[in-house]
Amino acid sequence: MLSKPLQIRFLEKRRYTIYLSIFLVLSTFLSVLLHGGLNYGIDFRGGTNVQIRFDSDPDLNQLRELFANQGYDSIMLQTFGAREDREILLGLPIDSSLGTGESLTTNLQQILQNANTNPEIRRVETIGPKVGDELKEDALLAVLIALGLVLIYISIRFQWRFGISAVVCLLHDVLAVVGVFSLFDKEFNLTIIAALLTVVGYSLNDTIVVFDRVRENLAKFRKRETEELLDISINETLSRTLLTSATTLFVVTMLLLFGGEIIHDFAFALFVGILVGTYSSIYVASPIFLLLQEKAPPKPATPSTTEITQESQ
Repeated sequence: MLSKPLQIRFLEKRRYTIYLSIFLVLSTFLSVLLHGGLNYGIDFRGGTNVQIRFDSDPDLNQLRELFANQGYDSIMLQTFGAREDREILLGLPIDSSLGTGESLTTNLQQILQNANTNPEIRRVETIGPKVGDELKEDALLAVLIALGLVLIYISIRFQWRFGISAVVCLLHDVLAVVGVFSLFDKEFNLTIIAALLTVVGYSLNDTIVVFDRVRENLAKFRKRETEELLDISINETLSRTLLTSATTLFVVTMLLLFGGEIIHDFAFALFVGILVGTYSSIYVASPIFLLLQEKAPPKPATPSTTEITQESQ
């Protein structure tokens, strides 16, 4: 913890940070538009997952080159399970010329045996395009329900200005992560939806800590300006915010570097989400609350004798 409370005037630069946030959100929509949509995984667009086991450790780069030489460039390859299992997960688009059922198994055996990899096909799972569309709708619904419940909870627990500010902040974080995935054309699947919901929970926790201190200070110092109280509250909770973010980022970075390919994108989404969430809890949620407080101020309440005494001190 910091030995002395900081006196950083965060809200003084709110105009620039709001412009930055607007730029991030607009960049997300522009990137998705230029890429013709997100790079949906098999979960959402439909296709076939094939789990394959080898006698020796599989070389994914060699396997990708092997399939590319056969004219199959649109496949997805990643390790599956523990390293000692020596398994991979092969993803094929719904219209793959490798076929389906026994035809698919036979064609894969021929391609892989030519490379002397001695494969064992353990599982074949096919997701139709209709199921993929349903999963896409359910994933979007899950995110919207989470944001809606956050709005209801914070509006009841605090006040509606806090609720709207928190939801805008969370929506900003979700769009930022989606934008980064679109920018790098990374695969967007159900695992990333789980990461987005995790980011929502983490960012919400950060935002509530700040807002809880804001609420205390608003009741304690009624005569002070809201901007000043927001700065005081952010400074008072800054050490907690930074320590929590740093320790969480350390764990996520370890997952990102050593967690393996199958969990890499999940860890990457968390990494981006934690960075953006830490920023937004200070520079998005608080300025939005200040704006709402100025545009729709609460009814003034007569301070008690105790509050007057505290303010004079």
